[in-house]
Parts: sequence; structure tokens; C-alpha cells
Amino acid sequence: MTNKYHEILQNAGIRPSLQRIAIYAYMCEHPVHPDVETVYNDLYPVYPTLSKTTVYNTLKLFEENKIVQSLKIEDDKLRFDADMSEHLHFKCMKCQKIFDIPSTSEYKDFILPKGFKTSKMQINLWGLCSDCSQKKS
Repeated sequence: MTNKYHEILQNAGIRPSLQRIAIYAYMCEHPVHPDVETVYNDLYPVYPTLSKTTVYNTLKLFEENKIVQSLKIEDDKLRFDADMSEHLHFKCMKCQKIFDIPSTSEYKDFILPKGFKTSKMQINLWGLCSDCSQKKS
């Protein structure tokens, strides 16, 4: 599996160091939209030379090279997602989990003023997931 991630990083123009491969593998194998702290805490026991700064800088490098995207769905945290397909994000206000929601072309039906060009669009939804909405409080 590591060879697959090594190749993806190389194809994206990123030098595939051991820590970069580990961070990208984590992102792909843990699709929970983690923040820097979560990635660091989970990988540090295996990679004790890893720092939070390295995790942050690596995730930003991945974002610049379009193999992860950042997600601003909370006021105090920047989260990351390795799923680069077009999709929406839904945050459950009770359990705090973030879910990927398949997109339709309907949300893209808007008209930009002349001369405007989009480079990124992100749609976030908040509410209760199916598990939480069925639980009695």
C-alpha cells in the first residue's frame, strides 16, 4: 500500500519522504476529516520525530498540489479531506461527526457576474445525522 501512496506523491510533484507518505496514507485510510492535532496525535507514537508543524506544513503542501483539500466547517479548526471528488460536507451538531454527501449538479446552477472566475467552491451543511435525529434526548 505504501508504494501506491509513494507513487501518488511523486505524480503530484511531491518528494515522498517517510513522514509525508505516512501522513498521506493516514488521510486516505481515515476519511474522518481530521485536523492537524488528530493526525499528529495518531501518528506520533509510530513517528516520534514528527512535529505538529511538519503535519501542518505537509497538509498545506498536499493542498497546494491538489491531493487533499482543506475544510472550514468549524470556527476553531481547519480540517482536511483526501477525497478530491466533488461532494458536500455535513456536520452533525450533536455527535460532531462530519460526513461526505454526494453532490448533484443542482448546487452548481448559479450565474457569476461577468469577469468572475471560481477556483474553489465548498458547501457545508449542519444539522443532525440519521443516528442522532432518531435518538431521544
